[in-house]
Amino acid sequence: MAITVMAAWLVASSHKRKRHWGFWLYMGSNVLWVAWGLYSHAYALIALQFCLAAMNIRGARKTETAGAAPNS
Repeated sequence: MAITVMAAWLVASSHKRKRHWGFWLYMGSNVLWVAWGLYSHAYALIALQFCLAAMNIRGARKTETAGAAPNS
């Protein structure tokens, strides 16, 4: 949980490097939550983590695309 909270803090940063670290912390927290879900047989938690990881990846891709677009 602490890693997820730290990731949220970093992703909200105005600094690109901190946002990048926040993304990877989120991905790491997804892995940890899945491990916990497997241990506790919490299959809804596992499904949720895959969905959240997919949304994080989508957001990162959209951010990269938006950053590459020329300003008008």
